[in-house]
Amino acid sequence: MKRTVLLLSLAAMTLTSCGSKKKIAELEAQNKEIQDLLNTATVKLNTCLSEKSSLSDQVDYLKKTNADLITNVGNVTTLSSKGAENLEKTLESLKEKDLKITRLQDAITRKDSVTLALVSSVKRAVGINDPDIEVNVEKGVVYISIADKLLFKSGSYQVSDRAKEILGKVAAIVKDKSNFECMVEGHTDNVPIKNPVLQDNWDLSVKRATSIVRILQQDFGIEPGRLVASGRGEYVPLESNDTAEGRARNRRTRILILPKIDQFYDMIEKEMKNQK
Repeated sequence: MKRTVLLLSLAAMTLTSCGSKKKIAELEAQNKEIQDLLNTATVKLNTCLSEKSSLSDQVDYLKKTNADLITNVGNVTTLSSKGAENLEKTLESLKEKDLKITRLQDAITRKDSVTLALVSSVKRAVGINDPDIEVNVEKGVVYISIADKLLFKSGSYQVSDRAKEILGKVAAIVKDKSNFECMVEGHTDNVPIKNPVLQDNWDLSVKRATSIVRILQQDFGIEPGRLVASGRGEYVPLESNDTAEGRARNRRTRILILPKIDQFYDMIEKEMKNQK
């Protein structure tokens, strides 16, 4: 009977891990898509700036031409109607380019400003001076990396009391920002682990992630639909596992605060269509 229960538990953990990997793949694909779109928008922006510079040169040329006409004839009324018409069209084109550039800049700047504001809030809340806690941004995603020793005992997935204090600070930020989702990633070193509950480091990393997710939900009231638990095992190391220091760095939990990119995607996509 005990063996049957153990097999069923391991099967459930395997299915959970597969679901987490699928969710990770979807989020990474979404993040790559918005990054590609931002890159395209930046190229468009640079093109517009180049065109604006060219048009400015044309305006200067036309102004000089008109000034020469005025000087030569001695009367403003001799300004050719054709030159005046060309000048008016060029100025109108410049205004249109300026408007498109401004819209693209606003769309990109808004996303960047939201991310930077979030980073500042996280750093103030979790205490960035702690060497075992790192906060950084990669491609618009805020990463909070917490050393293993702050959260769990060796080989365990039971969350420590000190960890709950740290998680409470992170939860307050996530809970306050309804437009953000939260993914918890468990990471281990490459030292093998196997016991009646944990088959390997995959299992350990997933169990640690789900332990933290449950605390965020049950203790701090974050909606479960905004939470993702995932385990990366030993396969995304920060340093070599050949030294004790490297293994300690690799044993960590990352909390990813992910902006819901739909609003930024729609805004930038709309401006890209306006460029056509």
